[in-house]
Amino acid sequence: MNFVEAIAEKRDGGGLTHDQVATFVRGASDGSLPPEQLAAMLMAICCSGMGADETRWLTEEMLNSGEVWDLAGDRPEVVDKHSTGGVGDTVSLVLAPILAAIGVPVAMMAGRGLGHSQGTLDKLDALPGWNSNRSRGETLDLIDTCGAAIVAQTDDVAPADRTLYALRDVTATVPSLPLIVGSIMSKKLALGAGALILDVKWGSGAFRKTVASARELAVALRQVAVETGVLCEALITDMNQPLGPALGTACEMREALAILSGGGDTRLREVTVGLCRGAMVLRGWDAKDATAALDGVLADGSALAAWERIAVAHGADPDPELLACPRSTREVFASAEGFVTACDGEDLGRVAAEVGAGRRRVDEELAHGAGVLVHVRIGDRIEIDQPVATLLVGQREVDQERLVDRIRRAFTIGPESVDPPKLILGTADDIAESSDNSDQ
Repeated sequence: MNFVEAIAEKRDGGGLTHDQVATFVRGASDGSLPPEQLAAMLMAICCSGMGADETRWLTEEMLNSGEVWDLAGDRPEVVDKHSTGGVGDTVSLVLAPILAAIGVPVAMMAGRGLGHSQGTLDKLDALPGWNSNRSRGETLDLIDTCGAAIVAQTDDVAPADRTLYALRDVTATVPSLPLIVGSIMSKKLALGAGALILDVKWGSGAFRKTVASARELAVALRQVAVETGVLCEALITDMNQPLGPALGTACEMREALAILSGGGDTRLREVTVGLCRGAMVLRGWDAKDATAALDGVLADGSALAAWERIAVAHGADPDPELLACPRSTREVFASAEGFVTACDGEDLGRVAAEVGAGRRRVDEELAHGAGVLVHVRIGDRIEIDQPVATLLVGQREVDQERLVDRIRRAFTIGPESVDPPKLILGTADDIAESSDNSDQ
């Protein structure tokens, strides 16, 4: 097969055959296609899309490019969670210990930074000693020991996705729906938990900018899960501004610890509790009983204790004093008084990545002390020269003045107060029913 012809066919809006999709995935997993051809096909798919059959073939081929763990075969009670990515999305670091404290075991095959969002594994790497590289047997041992396992893909699990994931990050092809579905579900199905709760983001800081496109993704992901026998629900949540106040690695770990200690940011806590409740309902809990249990473990210290057990079991020292600190900080002040009417979360995420919390190349080291702290939200009243954010500068050499100006411009200030977007819109079904009712 001349793969250049396949690239040209997709570039011009045509469909790929199953054999062409299989060649693409095989080329990513065994190196039989060069990176420039893989990148070209990613861009062609991003621009031209894929049909339902092509997307299913892509997911299946990526899943079958390596090992399939099928954790549910040995631990049927385990739940998995995935977010489609966003800014200040610290949920995974909080959700796992909360559910573990309640007795609902969790297993997640997490990823690294992608685009303008910071990856869960990168945040965990801010903890000295944390080891995400685990075999299937070690993952089962972690579940039994501490109630949660957060692991990286092994070389043998969905190897095609590992290659394509890294290329998407540096080729601006992250937002493509079929590439998102293939990447997420190949890893989730390879891990093989029996239940999966999804957090599908919409808004300026998400990869899906509208509610309709987020619902489209939620439906596509859930359909793939259900068709393979996985209990699944998807919540659609707002990402028109950063979810939590911390954008980075070490700073997000500190924010997670604040939530687990019973405090922290109310928005981050609300989404985390909502997803925990959704996972528990999938496992047969009554929603009211789940809420009471969640409030209890956050209030009595059980969630924080569970986190410490999880950290130690993964090889890390849970002492927060060991987390990296910024080399220096820069306060970013408002340029006018009024009300915050919009916040460009994506741009703030890109600033955090550029200052050191993300990668500009696949092999670039992170600066764990770097990032951005956000101090104001949509609807807040601010005065001129009030701090709207703090730039956390790490070891990477950056143009601080340009980044400070970029942060300042990420906040739109107007004379009239506005209501912030609703944080949790509900499930894809809830949104469909709401749309149906509004049309009557």
